[in-house]
Amino acid sequence: MSWNFSLILFVALLVTGLVWLVDRLFLRQKRTSTDKRPWWVEYGASFFPVILFVFVLRSFIVEPFRIPSGSMLPTLQSGDLILVNKFTYGIRLPIWHDKVIPIGDPARGDVMVFRYPVDPKVDYIKRVVGLPGDEVAYLNKRVYLNGKEVPVQRDGDFFEPDRLVYTAQFIESLGEIDNKILVDMRTRQDLRPFWRFPHRDNCTYRTDGIICTVPEGEYFMMGDNRDNSLDSRFWGFVPESHIVGKAFFIWMNFSEPGRIGRFH
Repeated sequence: MSWNFSLILFVALLVTGLVWLVDRLFLRQKRTSTDKRPWWVEYGASFFPVILFVFVLRSFIVEPFRIPSGSMLPTLQSGDLILVNKFTYGIRLPIWHDKVIPIGDPARGDVMVFRYPVDPKVDYIKRVVGLPGDEVAYLNKRVYLNGKEVPVQRDGDFFEPDRLVYTAQFIESLGEIDNKILVDMRTRQDLRPFWRFPHRDNCTYRTDGIICTVPEGEYFMMGDNRDNSLDSRFWGFVPESHIVGKAFFIWMNFSEPGRIGRFH
């Protein structure tokens, strides 16, 4: 899990940094030109610059993320290895996740990685649909923002490799850039929450869908594969403190190399 790796990396940085500092301030002055450094000093001091570089890169600039499922089809598919911009939405302290330098805020249509509200040790990826203060409705498999239906245009069918079925594909004009979504028009989707999430009273569940008012400082997220995504419709809102970063680039897919660079 990303949280566990971050903690391990942070501990490794502290340990190797301490070894490097002790050697630099005390041990090196006591060694003669023919003395060799102890093995623990050799390894610790040698690994410190590498670990420091990885820690800074991963904590403040970009972080790799693997797409684990088909919930973001057709935009992202299972097995895509993507990069996440860590500073688009502000600089955060690693491990503690507190924002120390505000830079920007999520926009409608952004594909965002965040810590899963049900289990914050797990990272999730979905698309930002509702901003703080928005009224988001998903009724009869159509999205409405503040009372207005989000425009969609039919765009053929998409073959889902995980489920071996063809699903109706649409182009949705949600943010500044149009994105593709999948909607299974042949089935009825049962939208029911599976836990008593914070601000549950902001949502009304109906037979034809759900209507939510997004609380301040929180976001409403949905997968592009609308009938096969566990998202805010089921577990609630994403607090600003849970944001990891903005996904922007596919850097590898071992089973389908042609996907490299497709994401923006």
